[in-house]
Parts: sequence; structure tokens; C-alpha cells
Amino acid sequence: MHSPSRDTHSGRPLLLVAGLACAVLSAVLLSLVAVRWPPLISADGSVAEALHRSAVGEPVLVHVNRVLTDWVWDPWTMRALTAVAVVVLWWRGARLLAVWVAVTSVVTTLVQQGLKALVGRERPRWPDPVDSANYAAFPSGHVMTAAVTCGLLLWLLRLHGAQAPLWWGSLALAVVSVAGVALTRLYLGVHWPSDVLGGALLGGAVCALSVAAYTRRTGGAPSTRSRPCRQVTGRR
Repeated sequence: MHSPSRDTHSGRPLLLVAGLACAVLSAVLLSLVAVRWPPLISADGSVAEALHRSAVGEPVLVHVNRVLTDWVWDPWTMRALTAVAVVVLWWRGARLLAVWVAVTSVVTTLVQQGLKALVGRERPRWPDPVDSANYAAFPSGHVMTAAVTCGLLLWLLRLHGAQAPLWWGSLALAVVSVAGVALTRLYLGVHWPSDVLGGALLGGAVCALSVAAYTRRTGGAPSTRSRPCRQVTGRR
């Protein structure tokens, strides 16, 4: 039976390739958005307009999407999950791993906000909006944060030897979460399709490259030190 650290270590080249591929694809997409490539802008507009027309006539579905995007898959919810994981890791003695996860989360926020300011893309504007959002559109902060958070939590589960039912259930939940938050942002008319795609690619790049770097540095071991147990002795 393979140890989690050995499995993680053997997957480092694949993680590195995946991370670099996501980074290159996101850079290409960013360039197309920045120069307003006509085919991309046209496709974005067509999809966004069709979804908005549907949302205007479905107030109940809009409400459900707003609950999901504002509470269930909100970036602050994702950061709270990351914070819980960091505290647990720190308490268990995996100090380097805890710091690594925390720094990756902070870097994610800095990258997305920096790119928003750099690109300065306007969000969709509608005469009858069903929701609103702040900051620039590209990349989607909701999607990028969800992708990084879910990726990190899946990595931690694998690193600590999660059993198959927990692993596959968590993987399914992660996929649903990232895809779900992307769909909610589109349905509510606050993002263009390329915004959520860019968020997913950037999130995948940050997460994969972070995990690959940690594995290169430590060999993939969680470096968890057992908490000391006091010996209990009875009186004679």
C-alpha cells in the first residue's frame, strides 16, 4: 500500500505540467480579453444576454442563485474553510503546511485583485439587473477563490490518507462547487463567460503550482508532529 506522501511526490511532475498549462491558457485568455478580441467579445455577449433574459423571468431561481453565491460559495465562506484547515494543521503540529496553505490563499486574493485592476474590464450592464457586484470583471474572484480552496482541501485530504468514500465524495463536492459558483455568477448577470473561465484557470494554476512547490520542498510529507501525551499512572 502506497503512503500518501509517496503518491503526492510521484504526482509532482503532473501537477507542475497542469499548473503551467493553466497559467499559459489563462495568460492567453487574459490577452484576448485585454485586446477585446471580437469573436470572444461576441460569444461573451451572446451567452450573457441569453442567461439574463432567462433570469429576468425566473425570480425564484434568481433568489436561489443569490443565496448560493452570497453564502454557500462566497469567497469569504471559502476563506473561512481555509482558515479552519490552517488552524487544525497548526494545532496538529504541521506548521509549515499550515503557513503554506495560508500564504497560497493570500496570494490568490492578491493575484485576482491585481489582475482586476490591471485589466479593468467592465461587468455586464443591464437595464433590468437581477444582481450587482463590485470591482472589475476579469477574473471572477468567486470562481478563482473556490477553485483554489477546493483544490487545497482535496490536497490535504489526499496528503493525510483520506479513505476512498471520503475522497470521492469530496472530489464530487469540489467539482459541483466550482462549476456551481461559475454558473451562478453567469446566471445573475455579473460576469462574462470568459471571466469565470479565467478564474477557474488561474485558480487551477495557483493551486497546482503551490502544491508542486511544497512537494518539491518537503517530498510531500505533511510534517505533522504528534501532540505529546501525558503518561497516566495510578496510585498504589
